[in-house]
Formats: sequence, structure tokens, C-alpha cells
Amino acid sequence: MKFVSVIQHTSADYLGYLEDHLEGRQVRFTYFRPFTEDGGLPIFNVIGDGLVLLGGGPWGAGGGRDVPTLAEEVSLVRACFMTGVPVIGFGLGAQILALAADGKVEPAPLTFKAGWATRISDDALGGYLPERFPNVVYMRDRPVPPDYAKILATDEDGYPAVFQIGENMFGFSGHPGMKRAMVEDLIMEFEEAPENPGPELEKLGKMRDEIEDSLLGIMTGLVQKTGLIGLKKD
Repeated sequence: MKFVSVIQHTSADYLGYLEDHLEGRQVRFTYFRPFTEDGGLPIFNVIGDGLVLLGGGPWGAGGGRDVPTLAEEVSLVRACFMTGVPVIGFGLGAQILALAADGKVEPAPLTFKAGWATRISDDALGGYLPERFPNVVYMRDRPVPPDYAKILATDEDGYPAVFQIGENMFGFSGHPGMKRAMVEDLIMEFEEAPENPGPELEKLGKMRDEIEDSLLGIMTGLVQKTGLIGLKKD
């Protein structure tokens, strides 16, 4: 069985709908919660077969309100990059991936948007990335991939929504498995929240079927490109 380490930056932001896809392929995962009293980051030699970096709510990496473990996580991802360990980053996780690969992070206010992304590379994720798919962003700041990165999809404003570094490292500006309850919990978890989130929450709630449908192709492509192909349940 394959095993991946998952770094959480807040209690509310977790794998969401992705959990079912990993469990269905018998890919085991463990959450690491450095923001808790007894939590910490994974040691490199126990990461396993891959590393997933989740979003950070109001935490960013652009200098305004950086996640406290930013330097350590950038170093960890660089070690993965140098040794070929797959990395997948969502939101803040994509920012950390960009920094580790000599990209940048552009300062931007905390944003919540239930929008859409469009594929710009026909062979993205081995051809499994949907042509159009939900792009649910809850993030401060914005990842700027390095020049050598391959942009796989863009959002409605033309920014990279999905990018690829090397053969097996992928950054998503949004969370492809986001649930409405996760955003509601993020809003309640922190004093800082996006302005007037109600309309976007309503949009997110109506996107549930599209999120689940799109995730089938996204996860099929990700597990193949990262080598995280476990055993499918009968």
C-alpha cells in the first residue's frame, strides 16, 4: 500500500472529498498538524510515497501574514524535489511549492471565491484534467510558479489555477475537494474572514455535483502522474 503525509495548517482545512478517493485506492495518509501543541512537521525520511500541503485559511506566504512553519516547509519540499518525492499543494500549499522551486508568492488579500478553472494543456494530468472544473479558492496571497513550470489550467482572472513542476509536483490555487462545511469552519476558526462570504458559500453549495464529478478525473490523473497508484477496492 502507498502512504502519503498530509500537512494541515488549520483545523478546518483537510483533504475533504479527496479522502474517499485515496481510501478507495487503498492509499493510506496521515495528517500532521504543526499548529497544535503536540503537533509538528513530518521528518523527511518518514514522509512515505508523497507529500500533500493543504491550505492555510488566512495564513499566507507573501510576507503579510506568513504561516509560522513556512521556512521549514519550504526546506522540506526542496528535499522532496531533489529526491523525486511527489508533492501536491493546495492554496497555501501551492505557494510553498512555488517558493521551494524558486518561484515567488505575490501578496494578495484573503480571498474566498467559488469559481471555475479552464484547462489550457490537452495532456494535463495525463489527459485526465477536465476541460472546465470548479476552482474553490480560500487563500491569502497568490503562488507565482517558476518560469520553467508548466501551467495546466488558469482561473477566471487568467492566473495559474493548476501548475506542474518536473514530473510529479503539482500546485492548485484552489482545493479540488473543498466542502461547504470546510469553508464555514474556516470562517469560524479565525477572527479574520473574507468580506461577505454568503454569496460564494451559496455558489459552493450548488457546485457539489460538479466538484465530485471533476475530482474523478483530477484524482485519476494525480495518482498516475505521482505514482500513488494503490489497490482499487472491488
